[in-house]
Amino acid sequence: MHPGGFLEVITGPMFAGKTTELIKRVERQIFAKRKAALFKPAIDNRYSEKEVVAHNGLRYEAFVVPTTEEGVERIKEVTLTEGYEVIGIDEVQFFPLSIVKTLNELADRGIYVIASGLNLDFKADPFPVTKELLVRADNIVYLTAVCTVCGKPATRSQRLIDGKPAPRDSPVIHVGGRESYEARCREHHIVP
Repeated sequence: MHPGGFLEVITGPMFAGKTTELIKRVERQIFAKRKAALFKPAIDNRYSEKEVVAHNGLRYEAFVVPTTEEGVERIKEVTLTEGYEVIGIDEVQFFPLSIVKTLNELADRGIYVIASGLNLDFKADPFPVTKELLVRADNIVYLTAVCTVCGKPATRSQRLIDGKPAPRDSPVIHVGGRESYEARCREHHIVP
């Protein structure tokens, strides 16, 4: 399908279906008899230690790697040693910036790379890794969710602490699900 390699980025807010889309795309490649693998960050153990799991319950076995330089190197090493033609990386925003160069190199070597990650943090600032991948992508899949307040298309992730919007000085990285986040439109996204 992509003989010269291809870098695809799936992005959007929480609850937009990014992981579901990632799994679907990797599965299609496997049905086409291409050797494919999924990678996930070790810090994301919300639903499973060893699988990429979407909020809707769809799951797929994955290589679990730390969100460090060693983790980025492991993605490259496993991909090349095992001869994967297609790789998917979930929650790419958690990895160091060096992952951008690595995924770009893998695509240059003929590998179909699919990276899935959040567009913005809870303050509506771009995640550096996602931003850098987007400008290098051969294809971008931008998904929206549904605003929990008004039902309009949501492009932002609202972090909640005890049901209230998280203050601006809260830590940027906080792994969570429906108990900590809601999808919101521009109008109803609040950062006190």
